Amino acid sequence: MIPRYTPAAFAALWSPDRRYRAWLDVELAACASMEVEGLVPVGTAASIRAMDLHLDANRIDAIEQVTRHDVIAFLTHVEELAGPSARWLHRGMTSSDVLDTSFAMLLRDAADLCLERLEKLLAALREKVEKHRADPMIGRSHGIHAEPVTFGLALAGHLAEFARVRTRLRTARDEIAVGSLSGAVGTYAHLSPAFEARALAELGLRAETVPTQVVPRDRHAAFFAALALAGAAVERLAVQVRHWQRSEVREAEEEFSAGQKGSSAMPHKRNPILSENLCGLARMMRAWSSAAQENTALWHERDISHSSAERMIGPDATATLGFMFERATRLVKGLVVYTDRQRDNLAAVKGLWASEAVLLALVAAGTGRQEGYVLVQRSAMRAWKGEGDFREFLGADPDVAARLDAKTLDECFDLSHALRHTGAVIDRALEASR
Repeated sequence: MIPRYTPAAFAALWSPDRRYRAWLDVELAACASMEVEGLVPVGTAASIRAMDLHLDANRIDAIEQVTRHDVIAFLTHVEELAGPSARWLHRGMTSSDVLDTSFAMLLRDAADLCLERLEKLLAALREKVEKHRADPMIGRSHGIHAEPVTFGLALAGHLAEFARVRTRLRTARDEIAVGSLSGAVGTYAHLSPAFEARALAELGLRAETVPTQVVPRDRHAAFFAALALAGAAVERLAVQVRHWQRSEVREAEEEFSAGQKGSSAMPHKRNPILSENLCGLARMMRAWSSAAQENTALWHERDISHSSAERMIGPDATATLGFMFERATRLVKGLVVYTDRQRDNLAAVKGLWASEAVLLALVAAGTGRQEGYVLVQRSAMRAWKGEGDFREFLGADPDVAARLDAKTLDECFDLSHALRHTGAVIDRALEASR
């Protein structure tokens, strides 16, 4: 994990100390469950818990230099600290029982940290949507002026997407919260499904339906795919801000704080650095998701080709998404919105945004659609070239005037009519985000 993009809570979650504590939690939950079945002496788990072991990550690493096996190094260190009682730990278990189950715990907790930050982003978006729900601006398709929208509606689309992101993350959290304590090839040869269920319940997990030696990696692929889609949602918002901030557009821009510098060479620059940073991080989210998908095909009951990749993508992907949610929240809260400029850009097209309304009015008046298209387009192209106002050209066109009176033409250019349903759409997005 790169400290620059790692919130403190994620650094703590993925620290060696937390990882080894999770391993110990798995071993002790398993031990306590074994006691119920009479496999180990009653009170063993409680006695080790009472010792309040202080695991030394450096010591474990030093032992691993000799054993070349991380779980054996961990168990050796626990024996050093706990003494004879530790011999009962890991009975009938294999390394993946500890690794996969603890990894599920950490991924589940990481998902919770991401969801906490997502809620703050949703709240920031709701506030901005409400504030600008009725502020008109030009909508665009292919980057070209199309028909009017409101700035609140533009943001509401992102709000609705992040509500879907929340649903996906919750689903992914649920799917990944499974463990396996089933032994060397998943057959419970020296344990039992009932033992496993008790131990996993203590850890807040469910049992894998059909384990091999590992939890099947389609679960992890789905988890990291959900994270990648969350990153893509952040990127879509960031791309919008980058467009709005362009000098030629300047309808909204990132907050520029006192003392901030935009360029080492040009003192006048105010660059969309937060948005550009988020776009770059979204690319990494997709790369990590790709690695998780590659991990799904393992040999027979298991191999460890997935392990090295997961040691990186688990911490990196979750921490980066948490960081992205934090930065996106800051971006939305600080967004500077130029409503006057939005109106100016709307007016700059000389009424061309009403072309479809005029076409539909001609059709309603009995004109064939293709004929009407030609009539509207010839005035629109004159306005497009900067020769004058679209409404005036239409009114002066005898073929149009013969079919539409001035009142009907004026109604086609009624902005409030064009935007009459935007409030209802915004309300749908707000409701979905609650």
